[in-house]
This record gives sequence, structure tokens and C-alpha cells, in this order.
Amino acid sequence: MYGPCPPGHFTAHGGADDFQMLRVGRAYRVTQPFIDHDGDPHPAGESWTYLGHNFVPYHDGLSLFVSLDGAQEWQIRLSWRGEGQAHIIDSLGNYLEPG
Repeated sequence: MYGPCPPGHFTAHGGADDFQMLRVGRAYRVTQPFIDHDGDPHPAGESWTYLGHNFVPYHDGLSLFVSLDGAQEWQIRLSWRGEGQAHIIDSLGNYLEPG
């Protein structure tokens, strides 16, 4: 996970879109722990506000932009490949819930 960055660092140039079950501006809580592409853990109970996403097809890279504190932005990088976090991305509802 990369951050914190000032407001707009990731979202000022687009990417503030809903993704699957995630809605911009809504809070989410991790219900099943996972490890992101950078090896950072996201334990059950971690919560953040979803700000948007970006997808880089060449690398199958998905970035989720979130705020942990309601002010600054963080980037959670995931790989949409079988050896990466595809199983997480394909079933986000098993890892996150509104709240």
C-alpha cells in the first residue's frame, strides 16, 4: 500500500469511479484478511473509504484508491493474475463489506 498522499493525488486525474461492489465515497471494512501486490497485509477489521480505481491492462494491475483517515489518499495495488490477487478481485464481496 502506497501513501499517505495529499487529497487528489490519485483521484484528481480521473479514476473516481465505482468498481464492482465498491461505490465512491462509501466506507468499507475488510472481513477476510488479504495481502496486496506489495506484500502489505490488510487485516480483518481494517476500514477505509473507497475513492476510485485504475486498471493497467498491460500489467493486469488494479489500483484501489482509498482514504484511511478521511483526508489523505492511499493506493492498494493488486494483480489480476492467477499468481497474484485475481481470486480476491474476482470475489471482493468475500473480503470487504460496507461499513
